[in-house]
Amino acid sequence: MPQEQYTHHRSTMPSSEGPQVYKVGIYGWRKRCLYFFVLLLMILILVNLAMTIWILKVMNFTIDGMGNLRITDKGLKLEGDSEFLQPLYAKEIQSQPGNALYFKSARNVTVNILNDQTKVLTQLITGPKAVEAYGKKFEVKTVSGKLLFSADNNEVVVGAERLRVLGAEGTVFPKSIETPNVRADPFKELRLESPTRSLVMEAPKGVEINAEAGNMEATCRTELRLESKDGEIKLDAAKIQLPRLPHGSYTPTGTRQKVFEICVCANGRLFLSQAGTGSTCQINTSVCL
Repeated sequence: MPQEQYTHHRSTMPSSEGPQVYKVGIYGWRKRCLYFFVLLLMILILVNLAMTIWILKVMNFTIDGMGNLRITDKGLKLEGDSEFLQPLYAKEIQSQPGNALYFKSARNVTVNILNDQTKVLTQLITGPKAVEAYGKKFEVKTVSGKLLFSADNNEVVVGAERLRVLGAEGTVFPKSIETPNVRADPFKELRLESPTRSLVMEAPKGVEINAEAGNMEATCRTELRLESKDGEIKLDAAKIQLPRLPHGSYTPTGTRQKVFEICVCANGRLFLSQAGTGSTCQINTSVCL
């Protein structure tokens, strides 16, 4: 009983020490780690900000675009040389006024024209060895729209007023050619030949061969035939020479004459017979055999 009263009395007595204060926070090594991480985060933010400013400066970012790339109302504008590592899709590519437009590639430059189903309709390939064009038709026109050259599966048309072939060996046509005029350059020779086949010149209204300032030669290995079905063949010249006509047999007289007459056999062969007081063609008929 006395002990219980003492305990109660002790608990009800006012404390002379005052209220206890409990400290709340991070102390010791935890506080140092927190400050270290905050400092590291600030350093990373400053480095990131500096790198961003440096990239903006190096890439030349502006309100209008980036570096040589400018954004305009009509599209994108590139100044200087540009390199594309992947395919480029564009509606129109043009250079600045007064400047040329160059396409450079280590291998080739390919231009494809596609339809709505992404199928290639026309293709142009420029490579180190050749320039190839694939399409249904190929045309070359002047600025005014006049056709200069056209090619398709059926024919090749040359619309220029004059076609010049400058090769030393000329040009080879494996099949026929149709043209109103074949002419050589001034002071140059014109040669038409067929090394292994025949050479035929046809025209519904006539074929004219004219050499105004030189000679004309027709050479063949076997036969040279001049044929006119409904008309005649005219040899109009001041002098006509047939130096290799065969000579018929003749009877020697007192003096050998140098005058001959031209005789014609029944098969059309020509030969020379020594002229006499009368015709000697009937005597010299051995050539016609």
